[in-house]
Amino acid sequence: MPAIPGRYRHAVVPHLMIDGAAEAMAFYATAFGAEEIMRIARPDGRILHAEIRIQDSVLMVGDGDGAFRTPREAGGTTVGLHVYVDDVDTLYRRAVAAGAESLQPPTDMFYGDRTVMLKDPFGHVWVFLTQVEELSPEEVAQRGNDLLQGLQ
Repeated sequence: MPAIPGRYRHAVVPHLMIDGAAEAMAFYATAFGAEEIMRIARPDGRILHAEIRIQDSVLMVGDGDGAFRTPREAGGTTVGLHVYVDDVDTLYRRAVAAGAESLQPPTDMFYGDRTVMLKDPFGHVWVFLTQVEELSPEEVAQRGNDLLQGLQ
């Protein structure tokens, strides 16, 4: 069984706006094992555009500017970044040791994934997942609906 479900292998590429993108990229390397693919920086060091890879997921990174606000400027984030990885438990321990805030420790979820939720020091919320049970979208929906019915 693959650790990353096929339907998520090729996904929308987020472009993270960050106050201190260079520092964030260093944090992502330490905490999440991110690899830098490329960087275009202004003479003052502010990043206009950069790309990083976390396992098979590519993300774009840059310093907030113009129409693009950082989570700090916006007073929070409206997006959770979901990334499938081979070993969510190891990533969780490494990320917390590097300074990520744990919002949810490793947990087996009804949708067949072992999941953690972390907040990075720059205000972005990350959800890292490892598939532990292969389920169809219909099975996930049924389990979710059953779970919600049990909460009434």
